[in-house]
Amino acid sequence: MLWKHWSSKQLGVALAILAAFGFSFKAIFVKLAYAIPQAVPVEAVTLLSLRMVFALPFFLWIGFQSGRDAAPLTRRDWLMLGALGLLGYYGASILDFLGLQYISAGLERLILFTYPTLTVLIGVLFMGKALERREVFSLLLSYAGIGLAFAHDLQIAGEMRTVLIGAAFVFGSSLSYAFYQAGSERVIKRLGAARFTALALLVSTLATQIHFFIAQPVSALIQPLPVYAYGIGMALFSTVLPVFWQSAAIRHIGSAKAAMIGTLGPILTIFFGWWLLGETISLAQMLGACLVLTGVLLVSRH
Repeated sequence: MLWKHWSSKQLGVALAILAAFGFSFKAIFVKLAYAIPQAVPVEAVTLLSLRMVFALPFFLWIGFQSGRDAAPLTRRDWLMLGALGLLGYYGASILDFLGLQYISAGLERLILFTYPTLTVLIGVLFMGKALERREVFSLLLSYAGIGLAFAHDLQIAGEMRTVLIGAAFVFGSSLSYAFYQAGSERVIKRLGAARFTALALLVSTLATQIHFFIAQPVSALIQPLPVYAYGIGMALFSTVLPVFWQSAAIRHIGSAKAAMIGTLGPILTIFFGWWLLGETISLAQMLGACLVLTGVLLVSRH
């Protein structure tokens, strides 16, 4: 195979691009599922429930493999895993899925991509970290870019209330994920990245199923076949595989380069939103995307 002849750097770059592609395609899967014609459109919590259930076997396997020779978890470990699991792949995901009912996939991805700058703000406000001039500039760039992309969606939708609701949900998702990122650093150092990720995802899966059974009848799981296909696509290609691809990319080229390649994500989402969903692309949206990505690169640069 061709990849066998690649250098470690070339393989790392390819894996980082694959991870960016997988993560960016999640919004496309969600929008495609919402667009399936049926009497009662699929609910956000139902779609998230399917995604987590289909990914569950992989989480269990990762958790089992990473915890076989590990030290037992303390009560504090379980409390932190519970809180971070609720914030991460449950809280951030359900808010994101709700927001995608109202706004384009391109705007959604740009708003989500503000989580590195929000993580910096959380560190300043709650962890006593100093705010550098470079970080202030990155914040201004990111939110100026969001403003341009927001104006683009507002012009297309023609209704401010709809865009505001969707943007608020997705910004809440980004904020929830930023708290997850900020709080996970110490736990990862203690438990290891693979074990922490698997256990946090298991907590998120449990929370998602509880939410589903409270909010929806079991009959809501009966969906057209394409909904199941998109659920499997999200679980495999936008959840499980990108995590492995990203980890492998970091091993080959380091976290800084992998993070920079990851900034392709919003551009890929905008492109696939145009190609597969018929979303329009404007100069303001592309300029907004450039500003957001520049801000994220600045705040992520060591």
